[in-house]
Amino acid sequence: MFVFSKLVWIFGQPLSLAFFFGLLALLAALLRWRAVMLASSLLSVLILFVALYTTAGAYIVQGLEERFPHAAADPADLKCMIVLGGATQNEVTTARGGYELDSAGDRLVEALRLAQKYPQARIVVSGGDGSIGGSYEGDAVISERFFTALGIPTNRLVEDRTSRTTFENAVNTKELLAQNGLSGCLLITSGFHMPRSMGIFRKQGIDVVPWPVDYRSTGKETLGLDFTQPSLNAQLLATGMREWIGLVGYYAVGRTSAFYPGP
Repeated sequence: MFVFSKLVWIFGQPLSLAFFFGLLALLAALLRWRAVMLASSLLSVLILFVALYTTAGAYIVQGLEERFPHAAADPADLKCMIVLGGATQNEVTTARGGYELDSAGDRLVEALRLAQKYPQARIVVSGGDGSIGGSYEGDAVISERFFTALGIPTNRLVEDRTSRTTFENAVNTKELLAQNGLSGCLLITSGFHMPRSMGIFRKQGIDVVPWPVDYRSTGKETLGLDFTQPSLNAQLLATGMREWIGLVGYYAVGRTSAFYPGP
């Protein structure tokens, strides 16, 4: 299931689809299948145009981010927080060491802020190597270096070093929480990832409080054209599509509590 999900995303993301429809158009041209060539060419160009030159990605991501609003204030007390993996550049740190953060680095930064404010709180870091080859350091390993370098002792960390997907995050975290007598934790992950994460954790019967971070949209996005930042537009569309593919797929196999989890 893990490898299958990775392959689905490799071939199902917008730019990959545009490439494959373009390749199909080329083959159809060589075989003189005029109708197939025209249809494939149009689909390839349409996907590229939507991905590169519209705000569709930002609009989709915004909808996901707004599903679970961030709390207006910090909690009165905090015993534990769960930080989902995906915030570090695993390939780079495996080669160079350290704790290089990626675009989701807010997950660790927010956890550090809360850890400093609530010195009694435990930090459950969930994340192994999510690559197909399994040859890189996982987020839990890198996060330990991050937290300890910034003054958080290792005895406050609870690490899940084996999970590769959000589903495995939840399954492994459930066991770790029981072992350490923890409950009612904050769930820290990217805003766009929160609906799927909450659905999976609820399905596992884990009581968590959503704590979204790492916003990618302004909260004021509308559908329209945008020729100023094609690479960012494509990235946002890929992010939004990946989450919706995950929501549909996880719901289909019974791994989430609802098709589109909400508060």
